[in-house]
Amino acid sequence: MHRAIASHSSRSASAARGAAILLSGASLVAIALFSATPATAQTAGSPSSTDLEPIVVETGTGDSPATSIVSTTSQSATKSDTPILRSSNSVSVVTEKEIETRAAQSMQAIVSYTSGVSVDEFGSDDRYDYYRIRGFDQTSLGTYRDGLPARIPAWFTAARLEPYGLERVEVLKGSTSTLFGLNGPGGLINAVTKKPTTTPFGEVYTTLGTDNHFETGFDIGGALSPDSPWAYRITMKGQKSDGRSYDYSRDDRLYVAPALTYSPDAATSLTLLTNYSRRNGSPARGIPHGLTGFDIDTFLGEPDFNKFDTTQADAGYEFMHRFDNGLTFRQNARYSHVGLDYREVYGASTDPTADRTSFAVDGSSNRFAIDNQLQYDHDIGGARNKLLLGTDFTYDNTREDIVYGTAGPIDITNPVYCGLSCITTAPYVNWRVKQSALGVYAQDELTLFDKLTLTGGLRYDHVDSTADYLDSGTSDHGTENALTKRLGASYLLTPGLSAYANYSESFQPLVAPTANGYAVDGSLKAQEGTQYEVGLKLNPEDFKGLFTLAFFDLTQTNVPSWNDAHTVQRQIGEVRVRGVELEGKFEVFDRLNATLAYSYWDGEITGDGNGNLVGNTPERVPSHLASLWLDYTIAGNGTFGDLTLGAGARYVGSTWGDAENTVKVPSHIVFDAMASYKVTDNVTLQVNATNIFDEDYVSTTYYGTDYYGDGRAIFGTLKYTW
Repeated sequence: MHRAIASHSSRSASAARGAAILLSGASLVAIALFSATPATAQTAGSPSSTDLEPIVVETGTGDSPATSIVSTTSQSATKSDTPILRSSNSVSVVTEKEIETRAAQSMQAIVSYTSGVSVDEFGSDDRYDYYRIRGFDQTSLGTYRDGLPARIPAWFTAARLEPYGLERVEVLKGSTSTLFGLNGPGGLINAVTKKPTTTPFGEVYTTLGTDNHFETGFDIGGALSPDSPWAYRITMKGQKSDGRSYDYSRDDRLYVAPALTYSPDAATSLTLLTNYSRRNGSPARGIPHGLTGFDIDTFLGEPDFNKFDTTQADAGYEFMHRFDNGLTFRQNARYSHVGLDYREVYGASTDPTADRTSFAVDGSSNRFAIDNQLQYDHDIGGARNKLLLGTDFTYDNTREDIVYGTAGPIDITNPVYCGLSCITTAPYVNWRVKQSALGVYAQDELTLFDKLTLTGGLRYDHVDSTADYLDSGTSDHGTENALTKRLGASYLLTPGLSAYANYSESFQPLVAPTANGYAVDGSLKAQEGTQYEVGLKLNPEDFKGLFTLAFFDLTQTNVPSWNDAHTVQRQIGEVRVRGVELEGKFEVFDRLNATLAYSYWDGEITGDGNGNLVGNTPERVPSHLASLWLDYTIAGNGTFGDLTLGAGARYVGSTWGDAENTVKVPSHIVFDAMASYKVTDNVTLQVNATNIFDEDYVSTTYYGTDYYGDGRAIFGTLKYTW
């Protein structure tokens, strides 16, 4: 069966190299929309009002997500206001400024220059945001939005997040279950939604680009009136595009997100967050392994049976109140509904007489999530203590009607499509998956001598899952309980340099809905992970910047692995990834911005069901990842406006396409670039290009199919702000 989410690992050995090249420009005649609406809060007052968490910036570097690529705070690292420099784990923040500079079109693109993260494993397969953190696949469970889970609860039904609706994205690396509950050991990605500010702002833009890409949107907000306790924000985007994947693909989007904040005083705020997102996309695209001289844009499915269309509606709130006695209460909640209409024909081969496979899913998923936090800040003698107590609950209810069948053959060298008449489908499974997850957690941070911060965390989780097979009248049911721990320490060697160490654990249940849909031999046990990590963080006093060096050792047990006949999985597997990460983000002279990242992953299968794979490298786990981005602004002189030129390079080392280590996937490097010109104080013209040399490369090989990465794309944007 053609899986929606591939959730195994892989590695390879290859030397890392990175380079950057400058694109001087590509001209584009763009049309501007002039309407009273929107911008990405570019005012100096926006950061403090945008972040509802009580963020405290102690390093003096500035922390505006709209005007700086450097962030010294994170809402994910500790679920509190502890600066990144003092936290005892590794976290990366991609700010709104960085997202806009690179004109990121997806979550994968947003984190593609982040250390410890591998993206685009399946290339132009854009059904989901595929990413791997510290060698472990986090696609299904590792996505959060505003601190609440946005995971994929069953097989296929999930929608992608819209980058234009985000003000920042935070990558928390390593085992995170002590604070966030069920998850893999690699880490998580927390997307932070744009929120109202009291400072009025506005932005409207239009983008034209490759593959008949047309996009327009606006972002507007501010206080409802002077001195009003109410602030609003409305963000909207519409897009029509043929898609970048292959012939007959598309990427049409509509995103609307109204938000309202009520803050009667500095101690209380309530933000209502809503959004509606519709995305008409395309299924996966693969080519039979090993073909040479083949046009990789060739479509081998059926145009009339080819869609991956999703709708998502969210409604939630964030509430915060600070009491006078050091207590702060926070409560975040969200209800989400996702609908899926998925149609696909795949499996074309070099044999022009062989039938292909047809596959379709009608899915519907509903989720309610809530997180309650009580933080108590108080002094113990000369020490500062921060105690966090919390409880969270998530309930998922997903129904999927899946059909499976055949489609007529096709000559891949001269494709002639047969239409709906050659497609047959039969019921495969009609199931309802229900999962509830209840967690209770506690964390204590003790700061001694204003230098040493000790962190301890403990969490208990209870997960209850049921899969009802409606077509057969049978059910699978399972429960898992877990106690996870975390210990950490951070020490300020100087005001801008800290050393840290941590031990943390992860808990990933494998009850029926998350057992990959395959038969498992014996009773299901949760996958358990442990991490040991040490590192250094530097926040220079002379310029804006944050540098992190991390060494880690991660192990996950109870990993399912196939038997020799590839019919049953056994939970005897163990995977270990050890590595090094280096990341730096800095600004020099307010003109030069730089992001550099390097990761080394030493992945190894240390246990499997029959012992044949021990010592091998997990599939799709590269040994080396490297990236570099630079952009420089040439200041205007009154006659000419500011000109910004930027370029970047992303390198991914070679990997294995299978756990047996028989299929080698070569390394690749791609280059990106941008140019931005300030026409006036309010009007900006920007051109972005990805994969500027149109490099053809295989991102992975999976079950005899090669998946290619996206080719060159160029986008031009005209933006008006106020």
